[in-house]
Amino acid sequence: MAERDWHVLLVAGPSGTGKSTACATLMREYGIGTAELDDLNAAVVAMTTPDQQPALHYWSTHATERTWTAEEIVDVTLATVTALAPAVAAVVNAHLDHGPPVIMEGDYLLPSSAAALSGPQVRAVFVYEPDEDQLIANFLDREPDEGPQAMRAEVSRRYGEWLRTEAAAHGLPAIPARPFRTLPDRIREAADRSPSS
Repeated sequence: MAERDWHVLLVAGPSGTGKSTACATLMREYGIGTAELDDLNAAVVAMTTPDQQPALHYWSTHATERTWTAEEIVDVTLATVTALAPAVAAVVNAHLDHGPPVIMEGDYLLPSSAAALSGPQVRAVFVYEPDEDQLIANFLDREPDEGPQAMRAEVSRRYGEWLRTEAAAHGLPAIPARPFRTLPDRIREAADRSPSS
């Protein structure tokens, strides 16, 4: 098993960057489990109403009412991620208090939230992909029945740029997704040299 000096590793970034695949490799190397931030979002949405958590339910209640720009979708995503932050913090703290070590990965983590949680036992790494054509190819490979997803790729690129800038502002590592074959190693290295360590 690979050695680690953290208890919770947070790996975040936009959809289509290879986080899940890289984290599956890390999970095997470290011999620990993973938790999907996307699943946490689904659980909180299922347990709340639009009146209780309007930001978390916004997309499902407004998605078809008009045509959205990529920038607007990123804004809705940021509002969603902000609303989910207390739930993410609760799960991280539960693992620190009495839970097993874990890699938590997904779209739903802000650098400001990660910075607040980071410390000797919690590390955070953000992954981004700056090339929309690569994101389109990634989505097509993962979801061939959906066809080319240019808008989704633009959203992921824009969200990734925002995360990269904010991660730097909070002293957290943000690494490019490619080359994919070395992404698990680069996530591990970034976590090992994280300023929170």
